[in-house]
Amino acid sequence: MKKTFYLFALFIAALNLRPMITSVASMMGMIQSELGISALTASLLTTLPVLCMGLFAPFATTLSQRLGLERTLFISLLLITMATSMRGVDRSVTILLVTALAGGIGISFAGPLLSSFIKKYFPARPGIVSIYSVSMTIGAALASGLTIPIYTQNQHNLPFALSCWAVLGFIALIIWMVLIRKKQYSGNESRRLRLPLGNKKAIQFTLFFGFMASMFYALTAWISPIALSFGYSPQYAAMLLTMFTLIQVPVALLVPGIVNRSGNPKLLLVLCSVSELIGLGLLLLPVPMLSAVLFLGVGAGGLFPLALMLPIMETRTAEEAGTWSAMSQMGGYIMGAFGPFFIGWIFDLSGHFNASIIVMLVIVMLMIGVQLSMTLGKKAIEGPNEQ
Repeated sequence: MKKTFYLFALFIAALNLRPMITSVASMMGMIQSELGISALTASLLTTLPVLCMGLFAPFATTLSQRLGLERTLFISLLLITMATSMRGVDRSVTILLVTALAGGIGISFAGPLLSSFIKKYFPARPGIVSIYSVSMTIGAALASGLTIPIYTQNQHNLPFALSCWAVLGFIALIIWMVLIRKKQYSGNESRRLRLPLGNKKAIQFTLFFGFMASMFYALTAWISPIALSFGYSPQYAAMLLTMFTLIQVPVALLVPGIVNRSGNPKLLLVLCSVSELIGLGLLLLPVPMLSAVLFLGVGAGGLFPLALMLPIMETRTAEEAGTWSAMSQMGGYIMGAFGPFFIGWIFDLSGHFNASIIVMLVIVMLMIGVQLSMTLGKKAIEGPNEQ
């Protein structure tokens, strides 16, 4: 029963890590039109939270050490929920940028610490990361698919459409409040945790995470605008973003289990990257965009849980998993933050997306190079006794 509760706490926490980003992404064209901002400025609404997710990730382990893992995760959910709620205050680009910053800090704490949570409570089951990644994907899909209908049915009320996702945060806060009341804490400031900055494998994980994240957030931010530039309707463009997100759910659910059984993540890493290459190639051809989006979604759906899983598989304790995850997410999200920003900048310069798509093809090829260079040994998956 206790394990089931921990799994639900993991699920509901992860559900909150993407709606504040994908709700904006699905409305990007309307936000630009309603607020009169350029593509470059609009891209900051996606770039800022992702950049924060990188810059502030190292502080997650420090806070966790002082306050406790569960309390720090509660604080991160509180930040995300408050930031999302504030979007209902006013319809302005300032509010959107400030809340993107605050929410990004909250997400930056939760990202690596949920990996620690898995290592702590399920040390022999790294495949539990599928619940983490699938829940994040479901949250992203809900926000990308329903924000426009909510906006339309509420008299084009932009603040309400973007802030209503705070309801997921309030539910999560209740669950995590119950969880932290059951825990006892004693700070452990004497043992300082350090990022594995000199570890070759950790550096490879960071580079891989960066290329993966730059692709994921560039696609999340710009799939709908790309579809609009190809002549599709706003409704169909939003549907394509939803399909990109939804197809990731079954893939994210299956991939960790396959890796658990085979013990060889490298083949799946490369196959998922090749799927992204095919999807990008199809975007340059006169074929229905849905086929390209499906290949891109399969690739992204497999790569993200693998990126989360690698630090868990290659470490021995919850603390070590947290530091490896914090390092990969710090560097990875900083790299990833420039994905949507760079795509918006190139579009503003050229007036079309073909050059941007070619740049994304190069990024995926670099990612495959990093994946092939990795030496992945299946370490003993040991940790502290399950609690």
